[in-house]
Amino acid sequence: MRPRAVVQYTDTVAFGGAEQVLLHLLRTLDRDRWRPLLLHHDAPCLQPLLEGADAAGIERHRVAPIRGPRGIAAVPSFVRALNALKPAVFHAHLNWPLGCSGGILAAALSRVPAVVATVHLFSGFPRAATIPLQRRVVPRLVGRYIAVSEAVVRDIERGLGVPRTRIRCVPNGIAVDAFERGTAADPAVRRQATGDTGRPTVVTLARLDRHKGLGTLLQAAALLPDVTFVIAGEGPERHRLEAEARALGVSERVSLPGFQRDPARLLASADVFVLPSLLEGHPLSVLEAMAAGTPVVATSIPGTAEIVSHGVTGVLVPPGNPAALAAAVKELLEDRALAERLAIAGRELVRRRFTAGAMTRSVANVYEELLAERGTVRV
Repeated sequence: MRPRAVVQYTDTVAFGGAEQVLLHLLRTLDRDRWRPLLLHHDAPCLQPLLEGADAAGIERHRVAPIRGPRGIAAVPSFVRALNALKPAVFHAHLNWPLGCSGGILAAALSRVPAVVATVHLFSGFPRAATIPLQRRVVPRLVGRYIAVSEAVVRDIERGLGVPRTRIRCVPNGIAVDAFERGTAADPAVRRQATGDTGRPTVVTLARLDRHKGLGTLLQAAALLPDVTFVIAGEGPERHRLEAEARALGVSERVSLPGFQRDPARLLASADVFVLPSLLEGHPLSVLEAMAAGTPVVATSIPGTAEIVSHGVTGVLVPPGNPAALAAAVKELLEDRALAERLAIAGRELVRRRFTAGAMTRSVANVYEELLAERGTVRV
């Protein structure tokens, strides 16, 4: 049988964890069984996704964005694109519960046999007149929801009214070998990121969004005057964070070097990794830090707590608490035996449970299950 076409689609305007997962799927789906395709719209921040897809030889097609009341006008052209591609599976990647709604509607109108939606992050619903209608209609068009954590499973059940029988939990996975290869701490990397190799270094990989809790991290930095902090990522909060760092008097010890295409060497050169988020689905950056052998401090929130076990694979602290965050970082910097023990356990956990290969096989099983249920496949 010929490989079946699978469309991966995102309507995001940023490149973050969800888009990295999408790229892993494009790269690692079994080409003997599946023909991966990428549908996307133009957005400057998506360049890493598009370049990664091109490097992997993925066929991709640009579609007009479907956003807001006027976005519905782009649905017919989206339907025509799907009719031409004839996918067996349409897989939407949602950065919020009703993300990609226009694409999901187009897939239903095009009669794609299997419509799958991965919810990467379950945030609240905005106040908009169309939201109640979307909450009633869109979930009925999705054959299977994939949740990246059990916490997100519960959110989908409560927030969208989707029965548990139509949800599958598939935790995120990473290319572990890529992080284990970047493995020796390199003073040149630390110097480039911080301008200093003498002080201990704490690294954070995060999009510069409010829900990442980076203001709390800056307040913790003010309590650790002998530590350098690197916050690697881009996003709408950059200017606010820079202003807050100046106000706290920590600008000289806080570096914001932007998005890192290859974070493995930076992680390997860090003494501690911190993710101070207020909201997460199943954070890739924690998995990456663990794979690189860097001890982790993170907030005890749903999603993250399904990866980090306090005192076993990392340290958990309450969200929004700079004193607790600073104390946890200080403990790992001073107790290197503890830091090493946590790092070893974290690396073993990622090797065992959170690889890109395991994630991709589980997602492909969802495709197969839904296609078998539908009993028809486009050819």
